[in-house]
Amino acid sequence: MKSTQYYPVIQTEDVQATKAFYVDHFRFRAIFDADWYCHLQSSEDPNVNLAILKGDHETIPVEGRGCTRNLILNFEVEDVDAEFERAQRAGLTILKTLTDEAFGQRHFITCDLNGVLIDVIKPIPPEGAFVEHYAAEALPL
Repeated sequence: MKSTQYYPVIQTEDVQATKAFYVDHFRFRAIFDADWYCHLQSSEDPNVNLAILKGDHETIPVEGRGCTRNLILNFEVEDVDAEFERAQRAGLTILKTLTDEAFGQRHFITCDLNGVLIDVIKPIPPEGAFVEHYAAEALPL
């Protein structure tokens, strides 16, 4: 399979409120916007996309309808400290405060109104035994 694009789709009861969250707090813009589906694209990188879908929409098989739970969206950013400060100023719920992890991440975790976790990450050099888990070309410097 040759993919031409990949993006997550969040099922929700409130498409417009979910859209507003990602537009307001993560700098997305709507490139398709209907009451049942919204396709968002990063205003900073057109390769970063996210979709929002009404959880009971007829295009979803009955067995798959609902709201998205148990999902983590990872956003790698250039300046995680600035994003953490911005999230705090905006009053976002901080579930995990800004932390350096030995496995090679400086990150914090927040969530959207659907309970979807959002992990905002800056790769950092890993410590100790974690170094050997990386492919050489993927090792954060």
